[in-house]
Amino acid sequence: MCADTPDYRSTVYLPETEFPMRAGLPAREPAWLERWETLGVYDRLREKAKEAAANGAPRKPYVLHDGPPYANGNLHIGHALNKTIKDMVVRSHQMMGFDSRYVPGWDCHGLPIEWKIEEQYRAKGLNKDDVDVVAFRQECRKFAEGWVDIQREEFKRLGVTGNWANPYLTMDFHAEAVIAQEFMKFLMNGTLYQGSKPVMWSPVEKTALAEAEVEYHDHTSHTIWVRFKPVAGLEGASVVIWTTTPWTIPQNRAVAYGEKIAYGLYRVDAVDEKSTAVAGELLVLADSVAESVKTAAKITDWTRVRDVAASEFEGVILKHPYNGVEGGNGEWDYDVPMLPGDHVTDDAGTGFVHTAPSHGDDDYQMGVKFKLPMTYNVTEDSSYRKDLPLFGGQHIFDTNGKEGPANVSNIKQLAYAGALLAKGKIKHSYPHSWRSKAPVIFRNTPQWFAAIDAKIEDGKGTYGDTIRERALKSVSELVTFTPATGRNRLHAMIEQRPDWVLSRQRAWGVPLTCFTKVGALPTDADFLLRNEEVNARIAAAFEKDGADVWYTQGFKEKILAGIVNPEDYNQVFDVLDVWFDSGSTHAFVLRDREDGVPDQIADVYLEGTDQHRGWFHSSLLQGSATIGRAPYKNVITHGFTLDEKGMKMSKSLGNTVAPQEVIKEYGADILRLWVAQADYSTDLRIGKEILKGTADSYRRLRNTLRFLMGALPAWDGKHVARDEMPELEQFILHRLAELDAQVRRDYAAFDFQAVFQAIFTFATSDLSAFYFDIRKDALYCDAPDSLERRACLSVMDHVYHALVTWLAPILPFTMEEVWLTRFPGEDSSVHLLDFAPVEAGWLNADLAARFAKTRAARRVVTGALEVERTAKTIGSSLEAAPTVYVSPELAAVIGSAQGFDTLCITSGLKISTEAAPEGAFGLDDVAGVKVVFEKAAGEKCQRCWKILPDVGTHAHPATCARCDAALSAAGL
Repeated sequence: MCADTPDYRSTVYLPETEFPMRAGLPAREPAWLERWETLGVYDRLREKAKEAAANGAPRKPYVLHDGPPYANGNLHIGHALNKTIKDMVVRSHQMMGFDSRYVPGWDCHGLPIEWKIEEQYRAKGLNKDDVDVVAFRQECRKFAEGWVDIQREEFKRLGVTGNWANPYLTMDFHAEAVIAQEFMKFLMNGTLYQGSKPVMWSPVEKTALAEAEVEYHDHTSHTIWVRFKPVAGLEGASVVIWTTTPWTIPQNRAVAYGEKIAYGLYRVDAVDEKSTAVAGELLVLADSVAESVKTAAKITDWTRVRDVAASEFEGVILKHPYNGVEGGNGEWDYDVPMLPGDHVTDDAGTGFVHTAPSHGDDDYQMGVKFKLPMTYNVTEDSSYRKDLPLFGGQHIFDTNGKEGPANVSNIKQLAYAGALLAKGKIKHSYPHSWRSKAPVIFRNTPQWFAAIDAKIEDGKGTYGDTIRERALKSVSELVTFTPATGRNRLHAMIEQRPDWVLSRQRAWGVPLTCFTKVGALPTDADFLLRNEEVNARIAAAFEKDGADVWYTQGFKEKILAGIVNPEDYNQVFDVLDVWFDSGSTHAFVLRDREDGVPDQIADVYLEGTDQHRGWFHSSLLQGSATIGRAPYKNVITHGFTLDEKGMKMSKSLGNTVAPQEVIKEYGADILRLWVAQADYSTDLRIGKEILKGTADSYRRLRNTLRFLMGALPAWDGKHVARDEMPELEQFILHRLAELDAQVRRDYAAFDFQAVFQAIFTFATSDLSAFYFDIRKDALYCDAPDSLERRACLSVMDHVYHALVTWLAPILPFTMEEVWLTRFPGEDSSVHLLDFAPVEAGWLNADLAARFAKTRAARRVVTGALEVERTAKTIGSSLEAAPTVYVSPELAAVIGSAQGFDTLCITSGLKISTEAAPEGAFGLDDVAGVKVVFEKAAGEKCQRCWKILPDVGTHAHPATCARCDAALSAAGL
């Protein structure tokens, strides 16, 4: 600046704010957490609801019921995703006028925790079975307590609001008492029964597993083709079965065939020297798979003798492959009937299915239908019973999950007996325990079940008389699913599921609080003791001392004394499936807590998509049995977390992303923003590059907020009436009202991606790149009392309140900073507010339509100026005064040239309705607008930098009329 050029920099109203551009979230967020705890924000919101109710304006309760994570380790990124989505639901509904409650909870019983204690025992060379069961349970309780405290702090660090001081724990004495009471409802309503059927069994954990506790991995299994010879008929031909579980052969009780399958009789003519087939023997096979059997058996030539109709199998009796075998002691000298089965297919195998009712669901159903004997050859550690001939004591899988000798021993015995036609190996998807990662087996054991098709006489049959009917009705009619595909998935699972296996052969859990009559059979009417007084005594004992009392000496005698003779009853010591615990939470959390809901029906259950077969499922079954319907109105599911390449995260691959590390580097708000920006209904990717992109979005948003914070100290606190505002301000108010409706609608629909995208687009495009860019001139250079400046500041105040509250559920730390920077105070917090009120009268569709056309024309002008800037003809748009050629209709929409030059940020502008000259600048997507560039005439105002003809003709040197007046008004 030349020495004789006036310096007006100190007279310009530049932004001033303490709100820094650099957020420093990792260092600063803990202080806000401490502040919220000191303020008691969550409790104050509950008091706010009570005050509203006392004043006759009650806030409707809104309850997101927390699906309990296991208290057995540090949080992973999936936990962070889940709890963050939940927090956005809770916070947004609170700010939309609800009394939005969130009670965090933990699943404290079950195998995940018991397994950790057993691991500690094994590391010390100790045997769990040698420890007193109550002492062992106490160790499990202590372990869970420790992880609850750790996880609670990790969840709080994410910025999750809730009743952290009083969460629910399934191991609390009251919770254990209620879980037992809920189980006893099954006992009393007739749905509980003891049955003997095959369940998925973990040889390592020595317990039955629910479907939700099983995962599938590749596994290499033995495959065998086995001859079953007829006692008579079929021309003496062998019926060939195929199985991947040779160890189940000793349990075979039938061979199933398909009534619609085409079978053939094949005569072996020639074989390979390594074949176990015999030239001249006859085999019966399904025609569609005959060639694959021929190859497997190394048969080089055969003749298809004739068709074999399925009707020929009716009444045919086969011999067990071990019938009459040396050393068999007659164990397998029984008839093996051929039976029709709907489950038999001819797309693999042989067209016949080896049937062992004790070791498969289809097999079991065949056993029930045809009254086949059940076998009990396999014990809890997956070894054959000691007295089983030939194979006694041999393991299928050992205690480490490795294959035992049972399969190979059976293959050798089949070969010795002349029954083995062929053998091989196959790699296929096989069930494994999700905890021990070891393979599981189907094993027949006495278990306790809830009959989901049994009629319930409880007066709660509005939606059906059975658990299945009520569950299906709930899914179809009572529950909203987000995404909608969840409905069909859960409906199909309920439609097809078998009875619910309630029992587990473990130590850490709520016991099945029931007694069975000595000497009675499970089918006898008096097998189970059903007595309300006994039930009440059990519940009272659990309420006082917890479920451990069930395992103390003399408990049975104390509970049954004076009601029945304790010696006449056996006490059941199995524990409940842990899914029954969490499925019962609607009773002891929603019903029994002051911050619950009396009808036990939550507004939202929200978990990962795997919980269709987990918590959503068990809660649905449990609620249908006890309250007659699903205990929820909305089910929201999210996907799993993957790395940046879309691969599943694994410690062995080294591609895990720990939430603690993300928070340490970026802060919790960046992690939360990653959640908000993603479509959580599908699997979500996360990694360094993705987080960098998230941080960039955050910086752009923070820049918009910082501009607001810098300008607003100049606001006098008085809003200019909308009708007095320039149209530009009226348009921004229209956008606020329009956006308010969208934000509320999308928050209500749990669509946080749409919420953030709409707000972000508004902040960066409508505000930063358009409105703020235009109004900088008025904010910096207009006199304080100018209408444009006052109107602009009024609008910015409305924008501030809208943005800070709309974004608070997503970015709670940053919005608290934005709020406190402007409104400091010991009791001040944005999280005590509702969404800022927006007036419906701000909506103006006609104005918005005009601005859409005006902004399109503006794009042509800025495009023309960018060409000149690139060519270095000008350095700033204020050096231009272009002529804009438009139609008369568009000219009427744009209005005056003076107003349009403000929008285009030029020093001057002409509007012409004449035909544009050849070569005028235009854009293909904006018809009817052409621009001819011209430089602005005059001198540069040294205060506002506009180039105008009148600069230098006023009292203040080198100023334009507007700046001269502003300086005079300021007394300069």
